[in-house]
Amino acid sequence: MDSGAVILDLNQLRRSCASCALHELCLPAGIYGDDLRQLDAAIRDKRTLERGATLYRDGDAFRALYVVRSGSLKTFLQNEAGDLQILAFHLPGEILGFDALASNQHVSQAEALEHSSICELPYARLMQVSNEVPALHRQLMRVISREMVAEHRHLVMMGRQPAQERLAIFLQNLVDRYAHLSRDDISLTLSMSRYDIANYLGLVVETVSRLFTRMQETGVLEVNRKSVRILRPDLLAELCSTQHPVPMKRHDHD
Repeated sequence: MDSGAVILDLNQLRRSCASCALHELCLPAGIYGDDLRQLDAAIRDKRTLERGATLYRDGDAFRALYVVRSGSLKTFLQNEAGDLQILAFHLPGEILGFDALASNQHVSQAEALEHSSICELPYARLMQVSNEVPALHRQLMRVISREMVAEHRHLVMMGRQPAQERLAIFLQNLVDRYAHLSRDDISLTLSMSRYDIANYLGLVVETVSRLFTRMQETGVLEVNRKSVRILRPDLLAELCSTQHPVPMKRHDHD
């Protein structure tokens, strides 16, 4: 670990874990006392990214996993022609960087959607601690497994669901994640652009804009630029289940 890295204070770690993926790595696994101190010592202090800044690029060497502490990021693939395919949007409490586990280098790119703070988990040190703390290792494997399942569900959803259901599932997914973070799950702030949403859902941006308008006209939600207020959660849930969609919760934790 870089000797110049600033280590998080243990009490600060405990106070912040409710809105951080460290909540996933320690509290559910019952890690306290000396075990939590070992995890604390493996963590570098948070760093900030401005909107559009890159956390890692395709081809970068794998050195760490990253926790979103605040703000949001997107991960995507980009071909030589510059075409993008967005893989996921990451909110506070999610871990990025699993794409590099197989080849020891990243195969996607992560970019901040807004001013964001990131906590770095140097992987070598994290593995050392997880070998010494079996509960942490089990919890880390659970997090990795859930990420893989979420990606699979997204691919299935894109291949099977009509456009209206895709957008409804996307919004319901955000509602569920907001609730997990103990945030207002009625008023959503979409840090991603309409283009990004369309790209992620496999639609064209005109279709996404039209669907937002339709959902507003039918009283499901109220849209004001990047702010979306869910007026009828029951109707949103019905739209998600119209064609028996595959759930797309990235926080299907507990």
